[in-house]
Amino acid sequence: MVDISNFFAMSHLSRLRFLDLYGNFWISSWDHLASRTTFLTALLLEIGTSPPSPTLTTSQLFSILASNPNLQELLLSDVALPNDSNRSTLKVPLRNLKMLALAGEFRHIFGLLRQLILPGTLDEIFLTASNSTVEDISHTLAQYMRDYFRRDARFQGKLGVSSSIHTSISIAVGVVRTQTTPIALELPRVMLTVLAKSPPFNVQEQFFVDLIALTPRERVVSFDARLSMQPPEELFLTMPNIETLHLCDIQLLEGFLQPDPDGPHANTKLLPSLRSLCLENIMCLNNDDWGLLRAYLAHQTSDDQTISLKVIGDFPDDCPEVVNGIKDLVKEFIYY
Repeated sequence: MVDISNFFAMSHLSRLRFLDLYGNFWISSWDHLASRTTFLTALLLEIGTSPPSPTLTTSQLFSILASNPNLQELLLSDVALPNDSNRSTLKVPLRNLKMLALAGEFRHIFGLLRQLILPGTLDEIFLTASNSTVEDISHTLAQYMRDYFRRDARFQGKLGVSSSIHTSISIAVGVVRTQTTPIALELPRVMLTVLAKSPPFNVQEQFFVDLIALTPRERVVSFDARLSMQPPEELFLTMPNIETLHLCDIQLLEGFLQPDPDGPHANTKLLPSLRSLCLENIMCLNNDDWGLLRAYLAHQTSDDQTISLKVIGDFPDDCPEVVNGIKDLVKEFIYY
């Protein structure tokens, strides 16, 4: 395999502004990258691990960053993410940075974050952390994100959250100016993804709840979820201002989107501000299951609260009693 270190050793890249290395490369030495680039505004290093090149050390990375003080975009993953940051006392300023993306082991990401002197605000931040634990989320990540949201006044307005649980658990938080389904998240924007080693389902759920807890939940007006589980009751209790809700890939079950009838919040609405509900690829075993949706709509529209409904995917449109029963409860009904 070609050693691209030789390319940097023989090249003069003083005018280069954008450098994106993606794929499986062999890099025997990173030293020439710092001396050959000085005006980069974007540095994206997604170097694969087959074959594994020597991992970029903290001192080598900081030499590159210090040589390129105009950086606005920085992406590091795999061997480009230093694994010795917890043993280093170095710090480097990135005064002009607008986008930061880090992907790797949780401890390596936060070891590096402690050493980066970032601007007061960023337009975008993407953190993809593997080998994460519930304690990592509730302690280290929680403190970092609370400080992050507090620093940026742009997060004080209306926010949207997009989330998913599949092989990984992720949430994205951004400003919303026009509420749509799916949500159009505008800048500033944050995406957090955690990957654990095949966690039990209840641990997955806790990961998800803990990630949502990191957001300024009282400001969330739009929520988009692609889940392999029923949304926990506590999820919506802490986000009372949701106006637009989009749920995908869940099953209609008894008590859908309603509080536990034997719990402390019985006879209340989990979504008191809801105005628009979109259901996509909902799993129903038979037409009778759609009666559970009708029961929810009757609950939600009590006290003259109006709601619009959109259904995307299978729907018993050949069953008039189901269709009419739902239409009679909503302000607007759209089916794709």
